Amino acid sequence: MNKTIVVTGASRGIGRAIALLFAKKGFDVAVCARSEKDLNALAETLKAAAPSPIKVIAEVCDVSDKAQIIKFGQKILAEFTQVDVLVNNAGVFLPGQVINEEEGTLEKLINTNLYSAYHITRQLAPKMIAQKSGHIFNVSSVAGIQAYNNGGSYSISKFAMRGLSMALREELKPHNVRVTTLLPGATLTDSWAGVDLPESRFMQADDVAQTIWDIYHLPTTTVIEELILRPQLGDI
Repeated sequence: MNKTIVVTGASRGIGRAIALLFAKKGFDVAVCARSEKDLNALAETLKAAAPSPIKVIAEVCDVSDKAQIIKFGQKILAEFTQVDVLVNNAGVFLPGQVINEEEGTLEKLINTNLYSAYHITRQLAPKMIAQKSGHIFNVSSVAGIQAYNNGGSYSISKFAMRGLSMALREELKPHNVRVTTLLPGATLTDSWAGVDLPESRFMQADDVAQTIWDIYHLPTTTVIEELILRPQLGDI
């Protein structure tokens, strides 16, 4: 029986790189995103990349909507007999300052960047507890350890993601379920579209995916609780 991975916000960037790497390693994969077209293309790519047949669940889902993310979790529980890895990757970046950003920015970012992870974890963690194994990766950001001038509510949401991880770590450690917070710096994704900088100034999404793969394959007696990744030349 194949191991399984669940990745939110998987149609592009870091999420896509993670899903693709694990598919290449023979994992069954559950992914969600808002674009049906992108999801269908991703599902075919994942199946083609796998060394042997894998099961792919590709669900259209606006993760900021509680009902939709819970429905995604229910579908996973109905179709997967086990859940080995959960990557809470879905997120959105909106630059601005707390004092003057557009009304509703905090609510949008908290719903997307934090509550999505909260709700899907509450759906899937009990399965991990029952099987006495599993690994949850929460993708935060360097903006979750150091506020910056144009970070506004984005930084708030990413600090909160670290808080979620810390709470889960304490709750799940007796059940042999590991929790890791990833704090990537500038990674070459659509968030940086239009920026006049060379690709070499960024990390690649594949680098983050490989890091998750390596952390997951540490002996189960060890957990990396938190890991910062930055471009070699530092933050942008």
